[in-house]
Amino acid sequence: MSKRDHSGPLKQAYGDFKNLIDQRSNETQKYKLERYNLMTNNSDDQISSSVGIDDAVAQFETYEDYLDSQITATDLFYLEVHHIIYSLPEHFKDEEIARQLVELGYRGSGETLKREEFNSRKKALAEAMLAKEQQKNALSSFGLKITCPFLRALAEREGSNRTGQMSTIIFIRDKNSRGQEISGYIDYAHRLKSEDFTVYFKEKKKLLPRTGDLSFYNWETHNVVANSSPNYTVITENPNGLLLKNKRDRKILNVDSTATSPGDNSKRTIVETDKYLQVVIYDHITKRKT
Repeated sequence: MSKRDHSGPLKQAYGDFKNLIDQRSNETQKYKLERYNLMTNNSDDQISSSVGIDDAVAQFETYEDYLDSQITATDLFYLEVHHIIYSLPEHFKDEEIARQLVELGYRGSGETLKREEFNSRKKALAEAMLAKEQQKNALSSFGLKITCPFLRALAEREGSNRTGQMSTIIFIRDKNSRGQEISGYIDYAHRLKSEDFTVYFKEKKKLLPRTGDLSFYNWETHNVVANSSPNYTVITENPNGLLLKNKRDRKILNVDSTATSPGDNSKRTIVETDKYLQVVIYDHITKRKT
């Protein structure tokens, strides 16, 4: 009994797919693909592409992931049927064929990005994100002539607080616009990220504690507020006064003026200035756990 020769169907199948990929202008293959699209586009699980070009670049890590997002279960089903009929070898992957069909524009809805354009947009997006991050870390005090001792102390600490090497707490006691005495503890790094400090360094606006800071107290109305920040957890249940727990290294910062030390890796500095009633700076050097 002679062995059955499978070389004919295999060559035919390989030729079919090679023409699909390499000979897009061939009218016969276009007709086959139109029939394939007609079958799969009528299926219930066809996924419409609602992701914009820029969104797609941001959403998908690689070009292959982008192509895969436009491949449906029905696409793979028909390719698998074709695979079985022609007894294609194992290395002839349906997923790879489906990706090539999408890349050539035969599958998926809307415009399909070419690999070069996807990679180019991906690179541009990464550069834009880097520029945004660098802008966020740009020093508000850079190039300014600062004479106020307090503001000069903040300028010296700005860079290290923006990069996370240092986490500074500012205690301010002064009067608000109504003449009421207020005081509070400010998470310097957090405030740097949430607002533009240029107005403070240029002395167009006075830095004062707010109700949204780590702590705030109005000495006239007796309004007291405490809030944790992205960098510190406020501990108010301490009989000896307020404690601040750094979220990065979990060290405790003791802001009690009578304490011999503010804590590990921390330093307390009294700033003499005639622009405020009282200013104290607590510098905490943060260290990652190894």
